[in-house]
Amino acid sequence: MLRFTAFTLRRTASGKETMRRKNTNKAPVKSRHIDLRVDQVTYDKVERAAQVANLSVSEYIRQMLVKGKVIVKVEQIMDPVDIKRALANLGHIGSNINQIARYYNGGGARSTEMFNRTMDALSDLYDLKKEIQRLGGERYGGT
Repeated sequence: MLRFTAFTLRRTASGKETMRRKNTNKAPVKSRHIDLRVDQVTYDKVERAAQVANLSVSEYIRQMLVKGKVIVKVEQIMDPVDIKRALANLGHIGSNINQIARYYNGGGARSTEMFNRTMDALSDLYDLKKEIQRLGGERYGGT
């Protein structure tokens, strides 16, 4: 079997001629065209998925056609200050809830003061949940 390899003739700065092998590892040229029509809702979904995958719409559709799926790697980056603050707040709220539970389990009377402390602890928990959702929304495009 004969094998032919393409070479180019090149002249160096000193005037010496050298032969160099042509680069045959080029990406294939996309010369075929596929026309596809979709409604606006479908296009918006595809466009959003392509943005999440950090791909163009064309490349996203190409990968879906060939591979049947697009693997998206999302790296979650959170600010260490926010993490420490949320953990500290959770610790304080947990401590308050434990004190309330110890009071009731020890036979403590159900007073207005304890009811108010319980509601305050639940309110703090709810506020912390909203803060975490807000921070997550800022980082990942939600509201």
